[in-house]
Amino acid sequence: MSERASAAIRSVMAAVVRNEEPRRDATAAVRLVVVAASYIATSWLGETERVVVAGNQVISPLWLPSGIALTYLLYWGMRTWPGIALGALFSELTFLPWHYPLADVGIIAGNTLAPICAYLMLRQVGFRVELGRLRDGLALVFLGALAGTLVNPTLAVGALVLSGRVPADSFWTAWSAWWTGNALGVLVVTPLLLTVRRVRVPRDVPFLQWAEAAALLVGTVVVTFGVTSTSLSLLFLVFPLLIWAALRFQLAGAAPCALVVSVGAVTSATHHTGPFAHHGLVATMVNLQALNGAAALTALLLAAITTERNNTRRKVEDACQELAEVVAHLAPG
Repeated sequence: MSERASAAIRSVMAAVVRNEEPRRDATAAVRLVVVAASYIATSWLGETERVVVAGNQVISPLWLPSGIALTYLLYWGMRTWPGIALGALFSELTFLPWHYPLADVGIIAGNTLAPICAYLMLRQVGFRVELGRLRDGLALVFLGALAGTLVNPTLAVGALVLSGRVPADSFWTAWSAWWTGNALGVLVVTPLLLTVRRVRVPRDVPFLQWAEAAALLVGTVVVTFGVTSTSLSLLFLVFPLLIWAALRFQLAGAAPCALVVSVGAVTSATHHTGPFAHHGLVATMVNLQALNGAAALTALLLAAITTERNNTRRKVEDACQELAEVVAHLAPG
């Protein structure tokens, strides 16, 4: 190749790189706007259902933005963290009636760092967004939800105590409520969003299977409404539906049903109706978080186990088919 041809190729490649850079920058900017807008929108939803804990501090028992932020990090990587910080900043300045610099900084830092810590730990153990293995379900529960969100209440409630918004002797009460709200946001929202992105309309699905899915969803809504509207302790009736969803439809069925159960329970608890009507704040929060946590764990882990079992069975069937073809090819005659 002549020197002139080489120079022409280098010139073309440089032009292509220069054209690609603005496109990548525009894509990154759009992603940051999407992350921030999603965070702000879900934080508004979280602010509509709140409970008052120590020091008249308002805390959401199901903080949806924590699951939103972790999902974006899992799909788009660390480049999205400025969007999370921007969303946390606007949410803090928009929806809170009071502003104290130290408390604001602590809350914004906690909301930003918690999903980042969860993402880094999940990446360290080789987490797969398909959630097709039991180890992925366990990692999301214990690293993404329970361990990764510890930094949020520590920074936020610590800043509230230092600024005088929360009494020092009420630190652990506020801390536990803040932590469970963030952890449940990851447990309920992240599996649902990871499933939605991969959902494709299946072909050649029997009508009875569509009818079964519709009956499952309607039944979950009806049962959840029923058990959260009566003063009887019937919350356990939602678990057969969650098990049914996980066994028959894996995460695509279990995640929406778990979300329905959690939203219904949170609404009942914050309005002090149904089984939460005659309990104090501490008892209400314990019952609510126990129900939501158990529902999310049941749906997520059972769906992951079922998916892993189905994948293993398909691999065994494929291996048997290949072996049969090899035997048929080698057989005499």
